[in-house]
Amino acid sequence: MYAIIETGGKQLCVREGDTVRVEKLAAENGAQFLFDRVLLVSTDEGLKIGRPLVPGARVTGRVQKQGRAKKIVVFKYKSKKNYRRKQGHRQPYTQVVVEKIEF
Repeated sequence: MYAIIETGGKQLCVREGDTVRVEKLAAENGAQFLFDRVLLVSTDEGLKIGRPLVPGARVTGRVQKQGRAKKIVVFKYKSKKNYRRKQGHRQPYTQVVVEKIEF
């Protein structure tokens, strides 16, 4: 069984027991989090496709940790103009373990 959820402007395919990294959520470590924007649920009976959401479907997960991704370097450069700008960025994320898919 799997489900496709929407969180942080992105769509993720999740199964029970999966560990996924999503955009930062306002939740403490160890807290349960409910994803109610479920777009599709696959079961033994078949697919349940939402228009746009599957009614009554939800995915429950537990927040494992909050963190920041590896640093990326943003470098702007214009040739022959002595223009150089270097900037770093670390995107915050929340790591969630999917516990249950309900529909």
